[in-house]
Amino acid sequence: MIGRAIRADLLKIRGKGLWFLVFLAPVGLIAMQALNYGLRYDYMMDRYGDDPWRYLLENIAMFVPIALLMGITILASMLANIEHHTSAWKQLLALPVSRYAVFGAKFFIIALLLAVSCLLLAIGTVPLGLALKFGGTDIPYAAIAKLAFFPYIATWPVLAFVLWMCVTYRNQSLPITIGVVMAVLSIFPISEYLPLNWPLAAFKGPHEGAFLGAGLLCGFILLLLGSIHFNRKDVS
Repeated sequence: MIGRAIRADLLKIRGKGLWFLVFLAPVGLIAMQALNYGLRYDYMMDRYGDDPWRYLLENIAMFVPIALLMGITILASMLANIEHHTSAWKQLLALPVSRYAVFGAKFFIIALLLAVSCLLLAIGTVPLGLALKFGGTDIPYAAIAKLAFFPYIATWPVLAFVLWMCVTYRNQSLPITIGVVMAVLSIFPISEYLPLNWPLAAFKGPHEGAFLGAGLLCGFILLLLGSIHFNRKDVS
């Protein structure tokens, strides 16, 4: 049943610009670091030349949380607005598909889009390092995969929460404001107990596995709560 809802949402997002955003985020992060190193190459190599790959990944990691949370906010709002703007909720929920499947499918679509974006970030990091002459014999593939996917998994609670807000409110100003504020605050180490700080902590914190587990568990709990609320909510 959820497969039918996923296929329907995949058809709906065609031509809506969501896939463009998926490619834009990793390309932007890679281009930003290419410019950073291009303008200060001698300085960066003098300072970080002992382990250039590690410092490149740390420089990218500083901006991954804000990119992920902004991506979640924009994608969730755009996906929910497909139904809000066309007043299609009643027609959609009249189909022989459960509300749980509808809500779960939208979560899956956003998670899929973000996963593709993270994969592109991992792929793009390798040629960036090679172009900067870091050497091709010691490429830290495991660390690159960790950079791309550990923060991504740690954002699942925020993903479930923001999607819940976007689906609940027809006016998207409140969900977008909350999402943008969380994205901006994610670059500041406020508290390890706040989910918005988990993406960075999952990559470079002392307890990476704990933040990964917390992301999975809290993401599932918020997804369940959101789907229960959506199942009971009147839609128009």
